[in-house]
Amino acid sequence: MWSAFANPERFERLAARLVPWFGWGAVILFAIGLPWALIFSPPDYQQGDTVRIMYVHVPSAWLSMAAYAGLGGASFVYFIWRHNIADLAAQALAPIGAVFAFLTLATGSLWGRPMWGTWWEWDARLTSMLVLFLLYLGYMALRAAIEDERLAARAGAILAMAGLINLPVIKFSVDWWNTLHQPASVIRLDGPTIHASQLWPLLVMALAFTALMTALVFMNVRNMSLAKRAEARARRKIEGGDS
Repeated sequence: MWSAFANPERFERLAARLVPWFGWGAVILFAIGLPWALIFSPPDYQQGDTVRIMYVHVPSAWLSMAAYAGLGGASFVYFIWRHNIADLAAQALAPIGAVFAFLTLATGSLWGRPMWGTWWEWDARLTSMLVLFLLYLGYMALRAAIEDERLAARAGAILAMAGLINLPVIKFSVDWWNTLHQPASVIRLDGPTIHASQLWPLLVMALAFTALMTALVFMNVRNMSLAKRAEARARRKIEGGDS
């Protein structure tokens, strides 16, 4: 299966077809989800309208973790099979995941000030999410610091795979430690505890963010693949190896 996507030209054709579908899907889902979440969904009986931060905060948290899982998976594929498209996917996922992780921390802080009375707390969930954001920054800094592309890719892949251990820590931190952050209310074995009037707009917003991230990843990987092939052709011409 990996070999089918490892061919750059085949991947570029696939990405060119998928990007508009995911891009327009994101536009439609945001057109439905934003007014539903920010205007028509009811305020929370305890949090009031502050609960609307959740419609950005929760999808951002989910996608920051999903992007890192993708980063780790792509790094594993590159590390084992040396597929360049997997390495490009890892490079594309890192800044996008970092933005979602930053959004998670920023919106969580905006929500925490009126609800908890503090912008920040060294709580297990918040701290492990901060570690995730730092892992993204570390991955990008490491790649930028090493001039040799193959060495940079291998070093980045090792760091990305090692960082995967943080994902279960984030997910189960509210179960393992009795900290300030509230327990999970959506992804639970016994079902969501959030009311349907808030759950459905939240899921639509999560789908919108997912479609947006997917379109951005495919677009960025395609652009990087095209740039690499153009660079390789130019190098061959300079070296006299291409007519």
